Amino acid sequence: MDYKKSKAPVNTVTRNIMDLCQDTGNIYESVAIISKRSNQISTQIKEDLSKKLAEFASYNDSLEEVFENREQIEISRYYEKLPKPTLLATQEFVDDKVYWRDAVRDAQLQGEERL
Repeated sequence: MDYKKSKAPVNTVTRNIMDLCQDTGNIYESVAIISKRSNQISTQIKEDLSKKLAEFASYNDSLEEVFENREQIEISRYYEKLPKPTLLATQEFVDDKVYWRDAVRDAQLQGEERL
């Protein structure tokens, strides 16, 4: 997922609950799916940020290096301005870009087909 080019809003948006539970039929299941996807996105963003900031890591601290590092500040500001992972996950769910399945429901359907 390219979260940098996402059309997700930066601020909180009020949503119609019925739109969120349209695919699953259960608002709680929809929220659980969005939550799990949000955790995945959050982990991915943290890994990307850590990789970029690792380039600036120095093991010997001198006053000049500690005083200010403009590039590191720019990168941090960029990531702070990105939409939050929950908003990204919700937008993906609404746009039907999230793959999910219900193992219990799938097993029940397979059992009915055998009868």
